[in-house]
Amino acid sequence: MVITKTMAHNHNHNHQINSGRIAGAASSSSSFGNLKRVVGMPLVVVLFSIIFFFTIPSCFSQLTRLEHQVKDDGSLSLLVVGDWGRRGHFNQTIVASQMGRIGKELDIDFVVSTGDNFYDDGLKGPHDPAFEESFTEVYTADSLQKPWYTILGNHDYRGDAVAQLNPFLRKVDSRWLCLRNFMVDTEIATFFFVDTTPFVDKYYTEESHTYDWRGVSPRKAYLANLLKDLETALRESSSRWKIVVGHHAIRSAGHHGDTEELIQHLLPILKANNVDLYVNGHDHCLEHISSHDSPIQYLTSGAGSKAWRGDTKKYDERVMKFFYDGQGFMSMQLTNANVEVLFHDVLGQVLHRWKVSKDLHSSM
Repeated sequence: MVITKTMAHNHNHNHQINSGRIAGAASSSSSFGNLKRVVGMPLVVVLFSIIFFFTIPSCFSQLTRLEHQVKDDGSLSLLVVGDWGRRGHFNQTIVASQMGRIGKELDIDFVVSTGDNFYDDGLKGPHDPAFEESFTEVYTADSLQKPWYTILGNHDYRGDAVAQLNPFLRKVDSRWLCLRNFMVDTEIATFFFVDTTPFVDKYYTEESHTYDWRGVSPRKAYLANLLKDLETALRESSSRWKIVVGHHAIRSAGHHGDTEELIQHLLPILKANNVDLYVNGHDHCLEHISSHDSPIQYLTSGAGSKAWRGDTKKYDERVMKFFYDGQGFMSMQLTNANVEVLFHDVLGQVLHRWKVSKDLHSSM
């Protein structure tokens, strides 16, 4: 894999560390559907340009398919961070530093961003200096010079949402790969990235903000196509591990809580197709919620900068495994047999650990 380093000065803002609190005990078809490319190859730029060309005028939301190779030993490791882009403020640089340290220890293959990449109102355009000030100049560690698979959050839609999809940004920083809906296939797991903001009704009626709905209108057709393509992709996937990534939580005890529109429209598809993990941001916390009616685990990693200390909701203790209202990130290590998830605080310390195994001889 060819990754071009982008080195820049890291603005070191000093802020008081939000230590947060811990709750819960630590415990162990489509037009692009057949396109496959290994990220890092020159053709990815061509593919990205094609995708961008169709993004603005189309209401179709096909899942673009990308490939990422596992390590020689068949394992995969990655970091997950969300709700981060604040030009280094609110401890973003401190979290980034610890991500670099843990990323080196795990020899990560890539980073997943769960959205709300640039505050408060996304980017103003592809040339907005906030892209470099909040991304390139903050995540400077060698271990983080890997692909960043990124989706949009609601704050990104408040600006020029299409700018974040623009292939020009890959010329600014080659790590950046942001699409609305796509898949990353590895030999042991497939990550399905879903654009969740258009599902949420209130964004279409609130008067305090405006949203950039180019490329997702008409809404009904966009969501219908997205759900159809996602269901097909999940059903046809032979991956041992199926992981869905969205910005909004399906289950959460944080400020926003459960997202009813996703419970109604998205969750039934995940349950019917044996999804293992749903990973999200949106609530500025770290949390792990299990399920009483399916194997799905709900993992929130939305604490990349500003956290909401003390802003929590009561939740069923039978499914609430872990909640932390401070800053941090998540790491994940996968093999054919196991997935291990760790939640790290702003100092990189492990707050919660969870591991699941699958019988190598069981049918999928």
